[in-house]
Amino acid sequence: MWSDIIKGFIIGMCASAPLGPIAILVLQKSLSEGHRAGFLTGLGACLVDSFFAIIAMFALASTKALIEENKSIILFVGAIVMIGMGLKMSIGNPFKEVEKRKSKKYSSKDFFQAILMGISNPGAIAVIFALFSSFNIDLDRNGFNVAPIILSLAAGAAIYWFLFSWLFSHFRTKFRLNTIIWVNRALGIVLIIIGLALLAEFAIKLIFN
Repeated sequence: MWSDIIKGFIIGMCASAPLGPIAILVLQKSLSEGHRAGFLTGLGACLVDSFFAIIAMFALASTKALIEENKSIILFVGAIVMIGMGLKMSIGNPFKEVEKRKSKKYSSKDFFQAILMGISNPGAIAVIFALFSSFNIDLDRNGFNVAPIILSLAAGAAIYWFLFSWLFSHFRTKFRLNTIIWVNRALGIVLIIIGLALLAEFAIKLIFN
C-alpha cells in the first residue's frame, strides 16, 4: 500500500508536468501577478487531476463512452475557452489586474479558470490512466483503499504547482514591466493558436462525420 501511495505522489507530479494550456496559464499568472495567483491557478489544475484520477479508478469504462459520445462538443467548448483566455492575455494589461487585487486576500478567479480549462481537456483522463498502468497500480479497489492514493496524487500535483509558480514568480523581478507584458502577450497567442487548432479539428470532424 505504501508503495502505491508513493507512486500516486509521483503520478500527480508527472500528470502536471507537461507544458500544456494550464501550465501556460500558471506561468502567465506567476510572471504577471506573483506566486499566490500562480499557485491558486495550479490548485485548480490539481483539483481537476484528482477528479480525473477518481474517474479513472472507479468509472473509466462508462466515462470513456460518455466522452466519445460528446467528444465534438467538448472539443468545441475547450477551443472557445482557450481562445477567450488567450485573447484576454494577449490584449489585456496584467498589471491593471494586479492593482485591482491588491486589497484582496485571494482570487478565486484564477482557481476556477484552471478548473474550466482542465475539464475542457478530458484527454487528461487517458494520461492519468496510462500513468496508473505504467506504475502498475491496481485500479480494482474499494473506496477505502483508493482514498490514500488519490490524496497522494493531489499532494504531488499541488507540490509541483507550488514549486512551478514559485520559480517563475521569482523570475518576474529579473524582467522590466514591458518585458513581462510582452511575455504575457506571447503566451496568450500560444493559447489562441492551440484553441484555433482545436476549432479546426472540430470543423474537420463536423464536415467529414
